Amino acid sequence: MITGFALVCVNVLDMDEARAFYVDTLGFQVAYDEVQDGFHWFVVHPPEHPEVPLMLVVPGPPVVDGELAEQIRTLVATGYMGPGAFATQDCWATYRELKAKGVEFIEEPTERFYGIDAAFRDPFGNHWRLTQAKQVAPPT
Repeated sequence: MITGFALVCVNVLDMDEARAFYVDTLGFQVAYDEVQDGFHWFVVHPPEHPEVPLMLVVPGPPVVDGELAEQIRTLVATGYMGPGAFATQDCWATYRELKAKGVEFIEEPTERFYGIDAAFRDPFGNHWRLTQAKQVAPPT
């Protein structure tokens, strides 16, 4: 039985810029920042959820080489490789906070059937959602 996520990987194009965005701007905490066997393990997590690690990876050796790495970098830059959504308890407040820090939003918060949702890009083009889930009454 699967009980949760052990690790979510997101391709980025520059590790220093990734650190600045995900740690300094979004407020994630660093879990690992190690290079082993030529691979940079850079893992961050939301401050209140260390059980949801996000590994930031620059496409290249030793995992992928040459043309494939370039294809991945191109897809990241287009926003096509959008990894998913971040949760927030107040979408409008988080939107204003991140926008003031220079985060590029491509959609303002909007009421949807599942809650309030906005969209932004990281510095590399990755398309992220920012979601405040609608409170659902427990089944009776």
